[in-house]
Amino acid sequence: MSEQHYREYRKIDPSRGTYLADGSPNDNDRIEIGPTQLAFAEWAAAGLQVPNLAAMREYRWQRLIQHVIERDYGGVLIFDPLNIRYATDSTNMQLWNTHNPFRAVLLCADGYMVIWDYKNSPFLSTFNPLVKEQRSGADLFYFDRGDRVDVAADVFSNEVRVLIEEHGGNNKRLAVDKIMLHGLRALESQGFEVFPGEELTEKSRSVKGPDELLAMRCAVHACETAVLKMEHFARENIPQTDTSEDDVWAVLHAENIRRGGEWIETRLLSSGPRTNPWFQECGQRIIQNNEIISFDTDLVGSYGICVDMSRSWWIGDESPPADMIAAMQHAHEHIMVNMELLKPGMNIQDLVRQSHVLKPEYQKLKYGCLMHGVGLCDEWPLVAYPDQMVEGAFDYELQPGMVLCVEALVSPQDGDFSIKLEDQVVVTEDGYENLSSYPFDPRLMGG
Repeated sequence: MSEQHYREYRKIDPSRGTYLADGSPNDNDRIEIGPTQLAFAEWAAAGLQVPNLAAMREYRWQRLIQHVIERDYGGVLIFDPLNIRYATDSTNMQLWNTHNPFRAVLLCADGYMVIWDYKNSPFLSTFNPLVKEQRSGADLFYFDRGDRVDVAADVFSNEVRVLIEEHGGNNKRLAVDKIMLHGLRALESQGFEVFPGEELTEKSRSVKGPDELLAMRCAVHACETAVLKMEHFARENIPQTDTSEDDVWAVLHAENIRRGGEWIETRLLSSGPRTNPWFQECGQRIIQNNEIISFDTDLVGSYGICVDMSRSWWIGDESPPADMIAAMQHAHEHIMVNMELLKPGMNIQDLVRQSHVLKPEYQKLKYGCLMHGVGLCDEWPLVAYPDQMVEGAFDYELQPGMVLCVEALVSPQDGDFSIKLEDQVVVTEDGYENLSSYPFDPRLMGG
């Protein structure tokens, strides 16, 4: 038996050299998180090209700088964990960070980028050479700072001021996304004029670069593979055993993690009469044979990319009711007709006005939007239904590289079921491409 050297077993993939296909280190002990060997193998078998992560990070960094300069800002200061992921491609306790904002990133107009991280983990972003400094001290929430939040905010805001003097041309026009109240007041006391950073970051994120789209294709494939595992589990177990909604939903979580996915944003899986009204969260209900399951993945998967697809399944040996089949066919028509409207140059308000109209019996409980952007999570823009559109709120044109989730919730008023369908679609140079390929339940479609 030949001796195995450390240089071999320290590799994630012993068949490769120093780097994996996406350019990340082939190091089993690396700090940077990413897809698993299972995901890479499945993508290779499917003929998918993985992204070049260095190029993807450069594209995102350049997009943010471009939007800072176009608005004549000295920089953008961001606290939202998804915006920090976009700017740096680094993560740190993402869900905890959403309600305990301890991280921040300042990207100055000259491209100089500084991250404030948890004081014991500055190393989490050192893999990215675009991050020039790691600091700590952006934790401006009461649990952490108590009655001296103002002191910490003054120290932090002074650091921002010095950085903008050095790298932002001393331009005190600063974009800020989601800052705590003491932090905002401290910045204003330093002489900053604060502008809405969400507008800048959402517009930056809305147009995906070539490597982001490669990453999204990989993430979609991983998500749909996980959904298939969930469907197999549901169809095999529900007719024979006491299987709860949580039992089914847990399969998607596990299979997402197995492929290097990260979390699921909601708990939107329900069964039988609990599907109507929609938005009841996945729970302990035992799913019965010959019932419907509807779900919305809201899944943050490989490379931190959100895959937001929805499907409805009929589980059992009998045929679905006729009214359920009719609703499914109507929902399918709704998303397919609306998808055909997608093309570069289409004004979002015109898209709303030309959209497919749901039947009257489905109007009251229809979904909150026709479509929405998607990238690292649900993103700008939102495409409203005609009766919910606010003039001027989304008066913009679609551009190539935008990715939209096309939605349908067909839910009869006072009914006992809901059909939920959703596909993820990229706007191309001459139209659109549907990135979703997961089949629609043939029995619900009337087959």
